[in-house]
Amino acid sequence: MSKAYEPRLAAKYRNEIKAVMQEKFSYTSPMQMPYIEKVVLNMGVGAAVGDSKKIKSAIADMQAIAGQKPVPTVAKKSIAGFKLRDGMTIGCKVTLRGDRMYEFLDRLVNVALPRVRDFRGLNGKSFDGNGNYAMGLKDQTVFPEIDYDQIDQIWGMDIVVATSAPNDEQAKALLAEFDFPFRN
Repeated sequence: MSKAYEPRLAAKYRNEIKAVMQEKFSYTSPMQMPYIEKVVLNMGVGAAVGDSKKIKSAIADMQAIAGQKPVPTVAKKSIAGFKLRDGMTIGCKVTLRGDRMYEFLDRLVNVALPRVRDFRGLNGKSFDGNGNYAMGLKDQTVFPEIDYDQIDQIWGMDIVVATSAPNDEQAKALLAEFDFPFRN
């Protein structure tokens, strides 16, 4: 049974990528097939220590990018040198799964990454050994949801793509099938 609407990448995974991965790695069971479990976006806002309005701006930008309300991250301990107190909000994060995850990956690969200045491809070595890929963006303005005239400061963000692949080789093959632009 299929839904009335299915994201483009979800349909591509179901119709094309599974067959390619099956042929490439010769899985004996469909349960061995790796898939993308979740995408985690994290934005650290160190400037929020001095100005609490900046965290509100960062949360609004993250919500526009992800299409989902982010969770504020708080400091676990006080650090006097950074004027940081325990419990102070210093960033935000959001975890995307299902349709929102596929929609975000589609926008990331086809819209945001081509808009990055001097982009030469993603580093193929940024895997953690367990099939998860991490990357960073220097500014949030590469996403079309962000109006450049409305932002007060440029924030960077971390993007982690968690897969069910048992190793980095299979995870890289999976993400390459999703058209992630890895460098040679």
